[in-house]
Amino acid sequence: MSCTTLVETHIENRVWIQPNDTNHYDIAHGGNVMKWMDEAGALASMRFAGETCVTARMEQVDFQQPIPRGDTAIIEAYVYEAEDTSVRVRLSVYRENPQTGNRELTTQSYFVYVAINEAHEPVPVPDLSIKTYEGGELHRQAIREEPRTQDPLPATS
Repeated sequence: MSCTTLVETHIENRVWIQPNDTNHYDIAHGGNVMKWMDEAGALASMRFAGETCVTARMEQVDFQQPIPRGDTAIIEAYVYEAEDTSVRVRLSVYRENPQTGNRELTTQSYFVYVAINEAHEPVPVPDLSIKTYEGGELHRQAIREEPRTQDPLPATS
């Protein structure tokens, strides 16, 4: 069953940064952070669409702060726009000190996913509903901060 409200698509994953997750500077490897973002975004889009969703595009990924070994990476994702067979997902990553709970934004991006069926063909997604104040705030923030290209969502037919 799919969720059609923005708030219902909100996903938060946590990864405790271990030595195998880091580069030679002992901070989370950027490729790992992008992988965790892609997984959270796919989960949010699948929750919304009720279908398998695959990555179609990653918008600009901004790494603003490192995540050191021992901290927790918190990956937040939610669907904020849907068209035909595609959805846009806002992704934010925070580093959190597990002992104090202090958080700091480290990475942001916007990913586009396409819903597909078992034959790997694009399928329609539901309309996105923004019914709550919280959903409206998340939507406005995503639209305001998105470094949107002039391209529409990827062609899906």
